[in-house]
Amino acid sequence: MKKHNFSPGPAILPASVLEEAAQAVSDFNGMGLSLLEISHRSAAFTAVMEEAVASVNELLDLDDDYSVLFLSGGASSQFFMTAMNLLNEGETACYADTGTWASKAIKEAKLFGTIEVIASSKDKNYSYIPRGWKVPAYAKYLHITTNNTIFGTQYHWLPESDAPIVADMSSDIFSRPIDGKNFGLIYAGAQKNLGPSGVTLVVVKKDLLGKVNRVLPSMLNYQTHIAENSLYNTPPVFPIYVSMLTMRWIKANGGLEGMEVINRRKAQLLYDEIDANPCFEGATVKEDRSLMNVTFLAKTPEWEAAFASAAKDAGCVEIKGHRSVGGFRASIYNAMPIESVQVLVDVMRDFAQKNG
Repeated sequence: MKKHNFSPGPAILPASVLEEAAQAVSDFNGMGLSLLEISHRSAAFTAVMEEAVASVNELLDLDDDYSVLFLSGGASSQFFMTAMNLLNEGETACYADTGTWASKAIKEAKLFGTIEVIASSKDKNYSYIPRGWKVPAYAKYLHITTNNTIFGTQYHWLPESDAPIVADMSSDIFSRPIDGKNFGLIYAGAQKNLGPSGVTLVVVKKDLLGKVNRVLPSMLNYQTHIAENSLYNTPPVFPIYVSMLTMRWIKANGGLEGMEVINRRKAQLLYDEIDANPCFEGATVKEDRSLMNVTFLAKTPEWEAAFASAAKDAGCVEIKGHRSVGGFRASIYNAMPIESVQVLVDVMRDFAQKNG
């Protein structure tokens, strides 16, 4: 039976990317060597890194003011690295608290300066994106989490801010067109929409750096990695390569404009069923629904186990909702085919006929 992988991360990758990556593990580019055993400073891997960086620049429409880095440590390391590199003691950074990962970023940033939470949706279990807030003039930067993987909300607008915007885009990077130049810093763990776990993409405007008074450890200083083209230490070679292949796939399938078209079709298909189905209801307000992580609840708790079993029997895996929300979560990242979403919708319709 075909499996339809709705995992929130590590998540689905394009089939063609998996095939090419698998080949590279045994024989990379006909070298007679595995990608896993060649030097990260070899010409063969230098070409991989250069293409990966060039693809990020192209997809995000960046200019020479920005540097693209591929680092380790996950997005969780960026929770403190951003503040460590950008914020002095006595300065204030502003944060919007829209979910678990935003909350964790706030906690880590407090180690390095004053953190002001200027917007929060915690009062309603992060089921919406707060509006009507303004960024004060004294803010060193504004931090947002563009897509909230656990709760299923997403920014469909960009806050107005004279301060640089720092954005955690781990779960919606490259899912829709954005102008990277609207941001001071972007970071994203690869394992949701770009590649396998083990590498984190960081895009940073260079003139924001070198302004903090503290002494930074070499490995935690963005300028170290910029100077060495992400090769200060041995980088996560395989995840970078798979990320490069994924960006090739994105460009071959219409770029970010093409991704947005299909992602909206998938999300609309599933949300329409949730709204029409007598057995289910959405977990977030409609205007803030994520195109990447669709969260929904059974209207009768007793139905949860039965529906989970029916979905599993149809090959739909990893749809259990996070404990913070309950119910179900279908993650429909770029690589998820609409046919798999249709399978889940068919299961929901069949369930309603039998139980609704």
